[in-house]
Amino acid sequence: MIRNRRTRIVATLGPASCAPEMILTLARAGVDVFRLNFSHGSHDGHAEAFANVRAAEKAIDRPLGILADLQGPKLRLGLFADGGVSVVPGQAFRLDMDPKPGDATRVSMPHPEIFAAMKPGADLLIDDGKVRLAIKACGRDYCEAEVVSGARLSDRKGVTLKGALLAMPALTEKDRKDLAFALRLGVDWIALSFVQRPEDVAELRRLVEGRAAVLAKIEKRSALEQLEPILDLCDGLMVARGDLGVEMDPEDVPVAQKAILRAARRRGIPVIVATQMLESMTASPTPTRAEASDVANAVYEGADALMLSAESASGDYPLEAVSMMNRIMERVERDPLWPELIKAEHGAADDLDADILVAAARRAADTKTINCLVAYTATGGTAQRMARERPLQPVLALTPDPAVAHRLTLTWGLEARVAKEPDNLDAVTKAAVDMAVRLGMAQPGGRILIVGGTPFGSHGAANLLRMAHAPLRVRRPAGSRAG
Repeated sequence: MIRNRRTRIVATLGPASCAPEMILTLARAGVDVFRLNFSHGSHDGHAEAFANVRAAEKAIDRPLGILADLQGPKLRLGLFADGGVSVVPGQAFRLDMDPKPGDATRVSMPHPEIFAAMKPGADLLIDDGKVRLAIKACGRDYCEAEVVSGARLSDRKGVTLKGALLAMPALTEKDRKDLAFALRLGVDWIALSFVQRPEDVAELRRLVEGRAAVLAKIEKRSALEQLEPILDLCDGLMVARGDLGVEMDPEDVPVAQKAILRAARRRGIPVIVATQMLESMTASPTPTRAEASDVANAVYEGADALMLSAESASGDYPLEAVSMMNRIMERVERDPLWPELIKAEHGAADDLDADILVAAARRAADTKTINCLVAYTATGGTAQRMARERPLQPVLALTPDPAVAHRLTLTWGLEARVAKEPDNLDAVTKAAVDMAVRLGMAQPGGRILIVGGTPFGSHGAANLLRMAHAPLRVRRPAGSRAG
């Protein structure tokens, strides 16, 4: 089942979408990767969803990726005596470590790390920025603040100290348990929330031990400021615009999104744009025109994947949201201007044998007489190098490792399939041609460019570029029968 687009769709599973028949329907509608959000749900529920995705994968006969998104350290207010209080700008308000229920003058905030990072004049944002407090005075276990904007504070709302680097681990005890469980399930990607520094990603990599690909969510200003060293350690990125939009002024978020996309594309690692892509479709069967433009712009920018959150997890129209995202992507990629924009964002290739070979294959494909490109890849590296070149021809990634095929479902333009490890050049050519024809990626007599590595069966960089031709259809004489 081939999608008629290069940009990939990530859909979050939840109450609206975790049933087996709905997962299968969403996969047929175009979902490439399903997200298990460990901020919600139980381990048993995630295990059932995982099994349902793998069953859908068999039904549609193409790999589906599964991403486990860890909750990360959420900073929250304590409880109020009456569930919440109304506040007005100019009002004084105190936050402290006292666990007793809050009132109109104070509330508990049981996080010493955030008090340690406070300074007078800093802003404290509550409930995704709906309430803003200006810090007037602070100590190791309290702060005196003034309400700048907002109308209501309520139980357990999230808290952000704008721009601060907090002395706390990226992985909570809950995250460690969720991570161990997700790895036992066999998920393909692990997403780390609230990354602040490269060391956070390094710690996750140490725990994962290569059993899944590691994705860093960029939602803190400190992570954006250390983007390049974070890129050294991760396999993918997510532009998590929700919390990033709390950390930064709204006008800065689109600029940050562009910078993150460019940095990831230079490295050739997949990047997801997430949060509020089609937010209104949680309660409406159609998006706003602004949302459609937002999705389209991310496709024009060359994002590998776009993500649906509440739209597919808990909304009233999960199928409609996936179908709409698919339609917008396909329409953008039919735009005559789109290829030129993709080429304009093209990064320089590294001076390595494999990069030179892949760049040569992409340039050869520009002749427009090539039906498709085929990348043989043991680890996924050759296929991702090919995707970094952003060829406009279909790219078939063949690998003997199902785990590699699953991870490549997040990468722009790749159709990953599992194939037997070839042992000679003729086997390489035959397998590539047969699969390309079977999937409709090559026409009878069409040219196919094959990139791979020798010696066959070993893990190494690509060093082989070969052209092959799909066989012509054989016309049998009238009245003849197949023997």
